[in-house]
This record gives sequence, structure tokens and C-alpha cells, in this order.
Amino acid sequence: MNKVNNFTGLFWAFALLTLWLAHLSYVLAHPLDFLSPWTYVHVLIQTHLYTGLFITSHDAIHGVVSPAYPKLNHGLGWVCATLFAFNNYAVLRKKHHWHHDYVNTEQDPDVHQGNFFVWWFKFMWQYVTWQQVLEMAITYNVLKIWLPMENLIVYWEVPAILSTLQLFFFGTYLPHRGEHAPENKTQSRSQKRNHVWAFISCYFFGYHYEHHAHPYLAWWKLAEAKDYKPER
Repeated sequence: MNKVNNFTGLFWAFALLTLWLAHLSYVLAHPLDFLSPWTYVHVLIQTHLYTGLFITSHDAIHGVVSPAYPKLNHGLGWVCATLFAFNNYAVLRKKHHWHHDYVNTEQDPDVHQGNFFVWWFKFMWQYVTWQQVLEMAITYNVLKIWLPMENLIVYWEVPAILSTLQLFFFGTYLPHRGEHAPENKTQSRSQKRNHVWAFISCYFFGYHYEHHAHPYLAWWKLAEAKDYKPER
């Protein structure tokens, strides 16, 4: 399996950024109709694009968005993390490397901590800061001067919350819950091979054994890793 080349990483980063911004701009500018099924389709689309922003930031942490230009790589990671509810890229980067270095130990910031909701709350508590909440509140109150309040809630805030659940469920809860065999150095499970579902569910991040075994692979290369060792 080859590492990602510089052009491909940049292409997907800019593609996801453009799609996120274009779709958000479109839905924020149109009247909200709770009786239309398209409203809920747009929420799901925006949720998936939010997840794409975070996955791009995650890939930047591993240096695979732009391997040849580290400053551009981490700059794009910072942009994506900031657009995703003002996440602190430096904190994400530090703690994610801890996760890989100390996976499923007390030093792992993402280690299994109780049932789904308890674990999710503790997981979020580590990353959400008062500065982030303040920045979200200020941005919301500024944007609602020009944009409908209900549109901001439904298309800007709700998809971000749903995306955190999506990322946690497929990227942390399912692959890392419970005890794992000592011989499993990655201390992670992987969902069954189904590339369509793997992309829809979380940009192939459910192939989590493959991610821990090959952290230098970008999200779209994880399907290739799954094909290489499909028994996982």
C-alpha cells in the first residue's frame, strides 16, 4: 500500500471544504420547511460533510493532507477543525497522537469509559472548552443578524452535533469498546468489508484496525488496506 501523494490529499481537502461551504450557504439562504423531506435530507448531507471536515483535520494530524508541505498540511487541518465548531487543532493533534501511542491504556484520552452516553460525555468533555462555546455563541449571534435563526440551528448547529455522534460511534465506540486481546497491538476492531457502507457511515473510518495498523494512510486509502487483509 502506497502513502498518499501530495496532490490527492489537497484535492480531497479542498473538495470537502468547498462542498461543505457551498451546501451550507445554499440551505441557509432558503426557507425552512419542516414538512418537506428534503429538509431532513439536507441535514443528513450537511452532517456527512461536517464529518468530512473532521476527517480531513484528522488526516492533517497524521500529515497526509499535504505531505510535501507541512505548513499547508497543518494549516488546512486548523481551518477544518475551526470550521467544525471551533475545535482547537493543537489540542486535537496532541491528544490524537496520545491515542495512537497509548491506545486502550490509562494514558489514552479516548479509552473506553462506561456505556455509550457516559463515554461520549467524557470524550466530549476533554475537547470542548469555554472558549469554543463562547466563539460559537458569538458567531451564532452575529450570523442571525443576516440569516434566519431556525436555519442556523437546523443546518449549522444540529449537523455538527450529529456529526460528533457519528464520529464517536463509528470511530471510537465500535472499534475500541470492551477488552481486546493482548496480541492485538492496535487494540481496535474493524467493521466488516463493505466499502459503500464504510464510506457512508464514516469515510471508511470504521476500518479502524487498518487505520491503527497504517496511520499514514489517508481516509480513502483505508478501503485498499481492508482489501489487502480482508480477514480483519
